[in-house]
Amino acid sequence: MTEPAKFLLVDDLPENLLALEALLARDGLALHKASSGEEALELMLGNEYALALLDVQMPGMDGFELAEFMRANDRSRHIPIIFVTAGTADASRRFRGYEAGAVDFIQKPIEADILRSKSDVFLDLYNQRRQIVAQRDELASLSAALQAADQQKNRFLAVLAHELRNPLAVLSSGLNILDRCQSGTDASQVRLSMRQNLAHVTRLVDDLLDINRIERGKISLKKETIRMDEVLPSALDLAGPAIAAANHRLVVEMPDKPITLEADRARFIQIVSNIVGNAARYTPKGGEIAVRVSSSDGHAIIEISDNGIGIPPEQQTRIFDMFEQSDNGLGVVGDGLGIGLALVKQLVELHGGEIQLQKSLPGEGSTFEVRLPAISWDGVSAIAEI
Repeated sequence: MTEPAKFLLVDDLPENLLALEALLARDGLALHKASSGEEALELMLGNEYALALLDVQMPGMDGFELAEFMRANDRSRHIPIIFVTAGTADASRRFRGYEAGAVDFIQKPIEADILRSKSDVFLDLYNQRRQIVAQRDELASLSAALQAADQQKNRFLAVLAHELRNPLAVLSSGLNILDRCQSGTDASQVRLSMRQNLAHVTRLVDDLLDINRIERGKISLKKETIRMDEVLPSALDLAGPAIAAANHRLVVEMPDKPITLEADRARFIQIVSNIVGNAARYTPKGGEIAVRVSSSDGHAIIEISDNGIGIPPEQQTRIFDMFEQSDNGLGVVGDGLGIGLALVKQLVELHGGEIQLQKSLPGEGSTFEVRLPAISWDGVSAIAEI
């Protein structure tokens, strides 16, 4: 809610302050009263005013002296001042008033319509100035966001070029080797390497297409009734090569009785395999990855943990952002484009679920939790080690 504009009313006579307050009171305007120049200066230290109405003839510090103090202070120098005077409005007094910084004089007894009309001008100017400042701040924020997005785009293009160049180089080299192969030469290893790199490129392109479809609202789920104990092995099989290549130990914990979901089978497999594959890439060789399935409050819960490099605290709020990759300085940085977790988050939310980073400590590993609506669930857990 927008804070109301404020007027400062200064007069040594309480009845004059009450009269000014009665004439100026309205919604969206706060009226602060001071009975002396010293009290007014104290109020200005903690408030921003759209207008100050100062009585000229006050004991001690009069209105002219107060105005001079206001103009000498950076915080109050820009406050418009209207002098309210019961004395004669001779030229010398007006000159002193304008020299002290006044924008106008109002003669007592005050004509209500004139007071309201003049104060409305300054109230409108103040509100317009606040609106301009707010728009300026919003534009500055948008500009900073655009600059960050541009930097992020440049990082993404650099990573994309790297990720595509490497496998394409392997494919090119493989073709050259096969072209030079003499009859009888075993080319099976070359073909295996080419297939692996081709699969890597295909995965990158598929992830990019999925992100694009989701952001355009073009992706649709083909939901069916699935049992987690039947589809989870397929998801783990996809991450199997990364786990085996790093000699990780995979521990899977499933409930005795099945948990049933209404979900897209292929997308469910994609969700789990992406998180497990991510854990494998960010865990040094010989690590442990655990997948634990349970249920609570009508949801299936999949908890995936590792004892890998972990995520630095300053990066944890950004891990589900597009093109973000964790690098904690331990020399282990995942491959890919940094869109895996962003894609997983969107797929989980399309299923009406949620994903969160439960905990992560640099050098100790990370734990992610996926919650998806379940149709039925029951049972206790059984542990298997792969």
